Amino acid sequence: MKNILVPVGHSKNIDSHLQYAVDFAEAFGARLYVVQVYDVYLKAGTLVKIDHILERESLAYLQSILERIDTKNVEVVVKSFKGKLVDTLELICKTADIDLMLVEPRTNSIKEEVFLGKTSGKIIKHTNIPSLIVPEGYTFKPISNILMAIKSAIIKKETALRTLIQVQDKFQATVNLLLVKTPFYNEGDFNVSASLSSLITDTSFTENPTTFLGVLEHYKEHNPDLLCVLRRKRGFFTKMWEKNVILKKDFYSPIPVLVLRGVK
Repeated sequence: MKNILVPVGHSKNIDSHLQYAVDFAEAFGARLYVVQVYDVYLKAGTLVKIDHILERESLAYLQSILERIDTKNVEVVVKSFKGKLVDTLELICKTADIDLMLVEPRTNSIKEEVFLGKTSGKIIKHTNIPSLIVPEGYTFKPISNILMAIKSAIIKKETALRTLIQVQDKFQATVNLLLVKTPFYNEGDFNVSASLSSLITDTSFTENPTTFLGVLEHYKEHNPDLLCVLRRKRGFFTKMWEKNVILKKDFYSPIPVLVLRGVK
């Protein structure tokens, strides 16, 4: 893992989130890209040089945050971009060859009952980049126990597992697989490929209406410090991600959540 992206908003948690990002990047010897994306809807001629002003203010804001945290020996690249959030992030990831994106649950200060805010939910739902959702106030620690929860082990693109493999290799972590039989189960869903099987220490089976309910049932048994899920059309967050905002009553994780992409 060489390049990590951190989109920044205006949350109260931003210092803690960036410190986690620095610590995580340091563990991998990775470069950290800290970016803010802004978009302006103005009629032509209403303001002069507004883009330049916003870019300057955005960069100053990012620099002020970095001054408050310990960047250690990590190379941190600070950038500000004007554009549509998802399209701009996708372009940044392609241009900078980003391996992973670190996302905080709420990029702006909003209601406490919300787990993923509108902006964070949009990033997770609409981008095709492996992402790590880091709980608010969470302090970095080496990852030793990973719980991977899926309802189908069919993974046609082996590159989808690359981020999980990198994390496992770096921390020599155990990966426990939880296969959840839901009403959408199809014959063959539990046929684990050789590439996935090679990562797994232990496999458990459960039957629940959703993958998330399966995780709740088996969470204490596995006691993971990282939850790994797949983002697919009928995957982990199918119903709850029909809207960008996700409430804590629908999903909440006290540990980081690794969301893998490019499954099919």
